[in-house]
Amino acid sequence: MPNSSPLWTPCTERIEGSNLYQFMQHINMQGEALDNYQDLHAWSVVEKKRFWMEIWQYCDVIGYRGDCIHGEGVAKWGEFQPSRDTIWFPQAQLNYAENLLSYAFQQPEGIAVWFKNERGQSRKLTWQELCDQVSVVQQWLKQNGVEKGDVVAGYLPYLPETLVATLATTSLGAIWTSTSPDFGVESVIERFGQVQPKILFCCNGYTFNGKTFSMIEKNTAIVDAIDSITNTCQIEYLHTAENNSTSNEYFSDWKAVLASYLPRGLRYERVAFNDPLFVLYSSGTTGKPKCIVHSVGGTTLNHIKEHQLHCDIQPEDRVFYYTTCGWMMWNWHVSALSSGATLVIYDGNPMHPMPSTLWELAEEAKVTLFGTSAKYLEALQKQEFNPSYYYPLSHLKTLCSTGSVLYPEQFDYVYANINADVHLASISGGTDICGCFVLGNPISPVYRGECQAAALGMDVAVLNEQGEAITEQRGELVCRNSFPNQPIGFWHDNGERYHNAYWSKYANIWHHGDDVELSKWQGMRFFGRSDTTLNPGGIRIGTGEIYQQVNKISGILDSIAVGQRWENDERIVLLVQLEPNQQLDGTLVNAIRSQLRSQCSPRHVPALVHAISDIPRTKSGKLVELAVKQVIHGEEVKNKGAIANPQVLDEIAALFR
Repeated sequence: MPNSSPLWTPCTERIEGSNLYQFMQHINMQGEALDNYQDLHAWSVVEKKRFWMEIWQYCDVIGYRGDCIHGEGVAKWGEFQPSRDTIWFPQAQLNYAENLLSYAFQQPEGIAVWFKNERGQSRKLTWQELCDQVSVVQQWLKQNGVEKGDVVAGYLPYLPETLVATLATTSLGAIWTSTSPDFGVESVIERFGQVQPKILFCCNGYTFNGKTFSMIEKNTAIVDAIDSITNTCQIEYLHTAENNSTSNEYFSDWKAVLASYLPRGLRYERVAFNDPLFVLYSSGTTGKPKCIVHSVGGTTLNHIKEHQLHCDIQPEDRVFYYTTCGWMMWNWHVSALSSGATLVIYDGNPMHPMPSTLWELAEEAKVTLFGTSAKYLEALQKQEFNPSYYYPLSHLKTLCSTGSVLYPEQFDYVYANINADVHLASISGGTDICGCFVLGNPISPVYRGECQAAALGMDVAVLNEQGEAITEQRGELVCRNSFPNQPIGFWHDNGERYHNAYWSKYANIWHHGDDVELSKWQGMRFFGRSDTTLNPGGIRIGTGEIYQQVNKISGILDSIAVGQRWENDERIVLLVQLEPNQQLDGTLVNAIRSQLRSQCSPRHVPALVHAISDIPRTKSGKLVELAVKQVIHGEEVKNKGAIANPQVLDEIAALFR
């Protein structure tokens, strides 16, 4: 259980200098009396129309907001399903890229992008240079017939060129979709083939963990398979002999495109608030990936809220997030430009060649917000790497963690080994909303093992199976009101799949599928996905509880646990990845079982423990517990291409034949 004393409490100067505090004072000047975050959150839910209107105004969103005098310009409620069918800002017109590039007028020579890769190559772009490149690519896209509503795809690492292509696409009112180059050809075709892009941006290759990967054959195969692609622009990211391949003759070259036009003033196509901006994809581990469509206005408004109020991002801050273009945190990171922040980007393995790699970049770039995954922090802790020993990190204000459960031990690690005065924000949301349901706030304490707070404007709660709101008990994470960044829907769906995915469990309530507990401080503790909750003997067990204990045992690198049907009940199967030269002998198995029995309960003890070479994950690093469960029951895994290391599933299947 978390401690009763906070690990971190912001000082008065930090509180009063925050965007969140200033916003609260702005609301109080209009007759409210909000004293703390809980007051502000309650007000934002009750006065939801006014709250989102104030976000637009206070955060200087660029565009036409609509007639908001009577509230009709803010939202229209559906007649039968007001949450699911709400239309936000029905009169509004805006452009995503225009909002992201607006800071260029204030600081054209300031740094907008700071890029580095694992090969030691680095580049910086000023705001003016970024705008110039966006202008050139915008002209190329227009010449290739790209218009409002067309889809443009990126099969790319996170490069400055990826950012430029995205902004050029969205400046035209077109739709951007992307995935990372580690996806195989079939997985890319399965995704992009559904949305039929007109243009494809790709690269000739990349490196990861010191290894070089050519992309030319994969790019050609994708273009050959998707008839809608009329032109392909290839970035020569690697200098290899394959650059002279005849396949390049069929592709446009990025450098040639930049040399073919002169930069000119950017022109932005403003579109409706609820027009599509991004298409993101579900993991696809249980079937064909869902194409989740996110709106221009909902994404822009919500990201600005999360960045400026929850993460306290201010102009000229340096914001880093380790992510690929196949994860929604990439879209989230890109949007930080709208707050006048510099994007700090790293391409490569975050532990290559040393665990210090990202922290060296953070010190060099004077990073103020450092974003990463919980798994990365766990890996640093296991290696006993202490960033604060090597780097002052004096500019670091906020550390964000997401992707999986951040265990209490990782909270301790951050404050002991990274920065004792950092705002540690464990955040959680998903691809489904391209944002967060729970995240940090810079004016409140951080408690061990907890996400700090529900997102402003979102009526987040925990419900039991009867649909009753509960506190200090485990249940389902839900959101009981509408919010602008709800997805428009799924691509070419009549609404049925969208309804079944989020709205069918509880009437008119968004059900997110997380197993959580709301604390007495209104923080949120996560136990894992509710659809992978273990249930031996009828007792609900979150897989995160098991990983928290098992992964810290000496000799174990990682683990995954699933339930197996057994004698009219369920038993726990634990699969572990061992450290090099470690054997899964009786001593280690007994240590695992003893740890779980003493620290959790006898119900947490696995019936079977097996060693495997690697832990199966999606390409964005999420555990694929459902796929493993299918394998051990002899069922078919429908989309192995979504898994980063699918060969491990065959290894697991062999154990249960």
